[in-house]
Amino acid sequence: MPFDSPAEPRNPRFNPPRIGACVARGLHRVCPACGEGSLFTGFLKVRPVCPVCGNENGAYPSDDFAPYVTIFLILHLMTPILIGADALWSPPFWLEGLIALPLFTAATIGLLPFAKGGVIGFAYALGVRRRTAAQDG
Repeated sequence: MPFDSPAEPRNPRFNPPRIGACVARGLHRVCPACGEGSLFTGFLKVRPVCPVCGNENGAYPSDDFAPYVTIFLILHLMTPILIGADALWSPPFWLEGLIALPLFTAATIGLLPFAKGGVIGFAYALGVRRRTAAQDG
């Protein structure tokens, strides 16, 4: 099994917040433990350790789930817009594709860091951590 619950408490200075608070902090791209330190060093690169509270943010997985969440949200938000535009405006297929494809791409790229932060906050709240090489064996 690739993920384990933490064997010891996270950081004794902080009480683990509720799931909603952790996800909200992640969506704001700040540390899910303290809500103050930056969660990312770049666009999608997770800061391994929070500079404010010392929480190991790199230990919380967000591998494939963040892109799945992003695709799910984009498709459910953009499909009604496309259907409505098609019903009201009735553009040619090539024009609809010319407008929709860059729009979908930009929306996906723009939403991905927020989804990744939310997934990391969710993993933190549930205590889901990556298994380290030392635990394997």
